[in-house]
Formats: sequence, structure tokens, C-alpha cells
Amino acid sequence: DPRCSYVLAELNRFGAPDSILTEAKPHIGTDLLRGVIKNIRNEIISLGGKVIFNCCLKEAAESGGGCRIKTSDGQELQTKALVLAIGHSARDTVQDLFGSGLQLIPKAFSCGVRIEQKQTVIDKAMYGSAAGHPALPPAEYQFSKRRNDRGVYTFCMCPGGQVVAAASEAEGVVVNGMSNSLRNGENANSAVVVSVGPDDFGSGALDGIAFQRKLERAAFELGGSDYKAPCELAWDFIKGKKPSAISAVSPTYTPGVRVADLGSLFPPVVNEYLKLGLSDFEGRAAGFSSMGAVITGVETRTSSPVRMLRSEQMTALGKSYIYPCGEGAGYAGGIVSAAVDGIKAALSIIQRISNEKGGVL
Repeated sequence: DPRCSYVLAELNRFGAPDSILTEAKPHIGTDLLRGVIKNIRNEIISLGGKVIFNCCLKEAAESGGGCRIKTSDGQELQTKALVLAIGHSARDTVQDLFGSGLQLIPKAFSCGVRIEQKQTVIDKAMYGSAAGHPALPPAEYQFSKRRNDRGVYTFCMCPGGQVVAAASEAEGVVVNGMSNSLRNGENANSAVVVSVGPDDFGSGALDGIAFQRKLERAAFELGGSDYKAPCELAWDFIKGKKPSAISAVSPTYTPGVRVADLGSLFPPVVNEYLKLGLSDFEGRAAGFSSMGAVITGVETRTSSPVRMLRSEQMTALGKSYIYPCGEGAGYAGGIVSAAVDGIKAALSIIQRISNEKGGVL
């Protein structure tokens, strides 16, 4: 989509490095991205926008040529358009919207683990004898394996990065990954995830959320019920061995980890495909699953487990002023694609308002 270039140019304008304009796989870094987001927020405020923290959307109903909104702190707001760019983990908001009449269907997503290897091991596997050359950046990888109608693949690979906590509910453990701009950490990490769909978790609109929540609470308990994450040597998991001590690779998950049998977390089909992928990827990059590589669970927030159905005008089906967009609506799967979807929603709103005013803005 040509709008992708616009998104990258805007991120650059607000403080992202120039390199994202030319890199095939643009990378900003979490440390720099925080400043970029703050700069965008300040621009919105300077243009007359208002940013409200520490409150949540509770109700939304179309009324009087627009939308009436109620928030968790008791505010009532009236707007000509409500854009629902809520991200893929706003479960409480999704449940409230579903109860207010938005049409939702379950959507396939993926779940699995984070794997960590020494970055030097990945450099050697990908660069060969050139590994360690000062002109080379920390090596990346992207692997996938498909069998029958299901796939297992690496996702969100973070060279020189760390595994981070991403839970949004009490008594749940969720892992994700990040890299800072220099990508100079000791470990590489990525998600290794298996595709799942309604046949696995149910055809109800919120059944995917229930499936995620069950895995996350099981991980919480397996980690000791104190927000440590369960982890295991990848090779032990592949071979079905009793989990042994972690040594060569130090897990970076900040709240800490506990060695546990990750095979007890997942349905049999997810375990089967995780083992298939970990074994296959080891054959493509020596040390991917061996040499002390560690897996940590669970990774469940790869994309939204629901889709908010919408019209060609980007409005929710049956609605005229509510615009679900981005990852939370189930129509995007990353920063740039979500931004592009948001731009499409904005253009649709502009067109509608222009039409209402006889073509004059």
C-alpha cells in the first residue's frame, strides 16, 4: 500500500531515525519509539486535540448525527465520529462493545512461546565465517513450516533484544519481545507460534479471548503464581524430556522465570506443531533450538482473536458513525498496517463530512 511510505515518513518526522526510510525491514527501537509517540501526542494537542488518561470507554451509542460515549470515570462525550483504534488486547472494551450491538466474529490468530538464543549463535548460523564482522548488524531470521492446513512460524524477531511482560489482566502471564535501537543485547529472541482458529477454540465471538485467557492463567500458575514465567530448554521440550536446569542462555524476562514443563500448557495440536517448527528451524540455523536455547511461555497476543465487521465505508456494520480499525478491529497485524488502516478510516470520515456539507470542507 503506498500509504506505508507515508506512515514511515511521519514516524521519521516525529523522531524515528532516517534509516527507516530506506531499510527493507525498518526498525525504530522501543527506547526511541517512546519519544516518537510522545511527540505525536503533543502534535495532536497542539492542533486542538485532547488526550484523556486513566479512563476507559464503557458505552457507545449512535445519537443525533454522531455518537454518544460514556467513560469509566463518568464522562459523557458527543462526537461526530468514533474511531475504535483499541489495539488487540482491550478485552474489556471488546466485551462492552459486543454487548452494545457491534457485530463480532471469531478470528484465527497464533499462540506459542518466545525462544531466546545467544545472538552470537544466530550471527554464526546466518553469516557463517563472516559473523562478527563490524560492518554486519546483528543477524535476523524468519522461518515458517506448514503441514496440512496449519502453520508454525517465527514472528516479531528481536535481534539483541529481550523478552518482556505483556499481560493486561491479573493472574495471567503473557510474553512478548522488544529490541532497543542499538540491538546490542546478549540474546536474540522471537515468537515461535502456531496458527489456531475457531475449530480449535469455538465459534462464539468471544471464544478466542477465552482460549487466550485460559492459556495465560495456566502459565501464571505454572510459573508459580507470582508473575514469573514458565520456561524450559527448547531441546528438552522437543524431546519430551523432564525439564533440566537453564545454563548457557540467561532468560531476559524481567519478573523472572521458573523451569517448568511447557508441554503441559498447550493443547496437543499446538505442542505437535511447536515441536515440528523447533526441529525444522534448528535444521536451517544451527543453534536455533539447541546450544541452550530457552523457550518461555506464553505468547498469545500475536493478533486480535476477534473481527469487528464493517462496511466498505469503514463503519461498523449497521452503524453510521463508529469506525473500528487497526489490530483491535481484526483488520491489521502490526504497527504500519494498523496505521494504514487508521488513515483509511480518517479518509472515510473526511469524505462523509464533506458529503454532508455539499462537498465543501
